[in-house]
Amino acid sequence: MTSIKLGMPINYAGDFRETIDNLADYEAAGVERIAVPEAYSFDAVSQLGYIAAKTEKMELQTGILPMYSRTPTNLAMTAAGLDYISGGRAVLGIGASGPQVIEGFHGVKYDFPLGRAREHAEICRMVWRREKLDYQGKHYTLPLDKEDGGSGLGKSLKIINHPVRENIPLLLAAIGPKNVELAAELFDELQPILFHPEHIDAAFGESLAAGKAKRDPKLGELGIVVQSTARVTEDADQINNTKELVRHHAALYIGGMGARGKNFYNQLAIRYGYEKEAKLIQDLYLDGKKVEAAAAVPDDLVDGMSLIGPKSHVAERVAAFKEAGVTCILASPTAPTHAERVAEVEALRDIFNG
Repeated sequence: MTSIKLGMPINYAGDFRETIDNLADYEAAGVERIAVPEAYSFDAVSQLGYIAAKTEKMELQTGILPMYSRTPTNLAMTAAGLDYISGGRAVLGIGASGPQVIEGFHGVKYDFPLGRAREHAEICRMVWRREKLDYQGKHYTLPLDKEDGGSGLGKSLKIINHPVRENIPLLLAAIGPKNVELAAELFDELQPILFHPEHIDAAFGESLAAGKAKRDPKLGELGIVVQSTARVTEDADQINNTKELVRHHAALYIGGMGARGKNFYNQLAIRYGYEKEAKLIQDLYLDGKKVEAAAAVPDDLVDGMSLIGPKSHVAERVAAFKEAGVTCILASPTAPTHAERVAEVEALRDIFNG
């Protein structure tokens, strides 16, 4: 049975300085990792640099930097810099995002996500080992030579500074079968979204097995990082209200993230066994019936991927995540006040340690 780290994601919204000022309380309460998102909002790295100065022990995860908006060497430099200023606490989380964001917001062609993820990981590790960059990939060539459109003046360079670590943890956000297989083969951690531990075999089992069969033993065991909404309470109204938040979040992804026939999250719900429900959620959501779409999200999915309810029930859900191989839960406490959220984190810490 694996041990589980207690992590917490930072929200897009709200007063950032106030949120970060409160992080010291969460760190004292037992939060071991903080994850800062980057979709098409503020960048995650500058925020993590600020957080590094305000915290002492918690890991600092990018969650998730899209591969297409930065070169592999830029990602490696960025992670090494964050690792340096934080005293070795960085976790580089990367992912492909989707064509809506990559082509719509960044204006970069969304192509070959699998191959690019592999080359990002290989190049990042070369940089951190301070190797001279001589890399001939399908998508990245270092140095860029004349045959690939360069001037021919590029030099094979290595990073000037000595990174704190040559093995900064690399995390891949993935739910597609081939991407999950790649994460199990080459990355330190996998982060799937909308994770239901009881359905891990149906959704990811074959891919995980195929990737682990090719995994270098030097990488150690694959970590699995998941996000989960948390509300530790016996109050029925608060339980129902929190579950409504999860329903709307799930409906957004299953129904609205992507086009009909091209929605990775909808396909994940189908692999979980919710084929009829996934179609209904998408039809309702794309027709503008968002409340009805949320109501169509199965109770089992809402409960399965959440930490909501009395302490005994939450402990059962944590045990299910452990059984599925989860090594870190990024739990979002949803109590109404800061003091109550800190208490909720303390309750989660006790459950995780129990």
